[in-house]
Amino acid sequence: MKLNYNKEEITDAIDRVVERTMKMDLTWDWPCGVAYYGIGEAYEKTKNEKYLKLLKDRVDELIGLGLPKVWTVNACAMGHCLITLYEATGEQQYWDILMSKIDYLRRDALRFGDHVLQHTVSANNDFPEQAWADTLFMAAFLMLRAGVLLKDEELIDDALNQWYWHINYLQDENTGFYYHGYNNITKDHMSGIYWGRANAWAAYTMAQVAGTLPECYLYPKYLDVAGSLNDQLAALKTVQTENGLWRTVLNDPESYEEISASAGIAAAMLERGNPLHTKYIDRSIRGILDNISADGRVMNVSGGTAVMRDVEGYRGISRRWIQGWGQGLVLAFLARVLVSDDVQKDGAL
Repeated sequence: MKLNYNKEEITDAIDRVVERTMKMDLTWDWPCGVAYYGIGEAYEKTKNEKYLKLLKDRVDELIGLGLPKVWTVNACAMGHCLITLYEATGEQQYWDILMSKIDYLRRDALRFGDHVLQHTVSANNDFPEQAWADTLFMAAFLMLRAGVLLKDEELIDDALNQWYWHINYLQDENTGFYYHGYNNITKDHMSGIYWGRANAWAAYTMAQVAGTLPECYLYPKYLDVAGSLNDQLAALKTVQTENGLWRTVLNDPESYEEISASAGIAAAMLERGNPLHTKYIDRSIRGILDNISADGRVMNVSGGTAVMRDVEGYRGISRRWIQGWGQGLVLAFLARVLVSDDVQKDGAL
């Protein structure tokens, strides 16, 4: 895979997006978690110490102000930047907070059915027995990363189990697309919408498994992850727009192009490394860069989105404001573009 991009242009865009992100008043929850994951990826791929210092200073400030008393699945997204900070600095406080999130996910988080995490956004039981694709980024991916660091096979299996059941609950085998959510009580997908960002959460996290989990091919559930991702990406390329983007409802031509979904999907294609996807990634690079303002704001990012009642609900979600998840997913994509020439994929799985 050989991409067509200007390294200086990508580096400049990353710098602008990081700087603008750090001007946001993000607190300890999932918008901050995704944004700071992106900054962590920018640091890892560029080794720019400025990004690490910005991240460390802000997280230290948030810790000093006091952490939430109750974790949720969404708030666990902050664990990603804690891994980056702990690995870069060795400071125990980051590890201890990360472990408190892992303990919550293992012991206290609401579950249903086959030990599947219920998506939670507050201390209330807002969405009883509902599985959302969002959980794969906020929790399953974090559990896998921590499980590998701990060499904890039980935690690794729990993480893979989340993907296994979310695949079964959310992926439409006929189209390859992912539904936004599944209700285990009513045994349906509620409005049954192929939401763009849900597909990004699924694709991006599944694409990370092979690079995170050593000898992934020895875990039977990984084969479902690889198979699901292959089917999904083959379907997603067919609904990419002429601008190299994806819509907030994938198969709805009246829905707007949405940048957080586009960045997550393009990053998944890039991580997967299938050379047949090169032209789609190239289009995305241009489309995403065109949606970054001069001051580093990622534009056309949809607001926080529950499982809406119908397609009109998704079309109506505002994309006017800067959002942490848009900043973070774009950073993750652009940072991965910078190192794309150095990564070889064998394509076996």
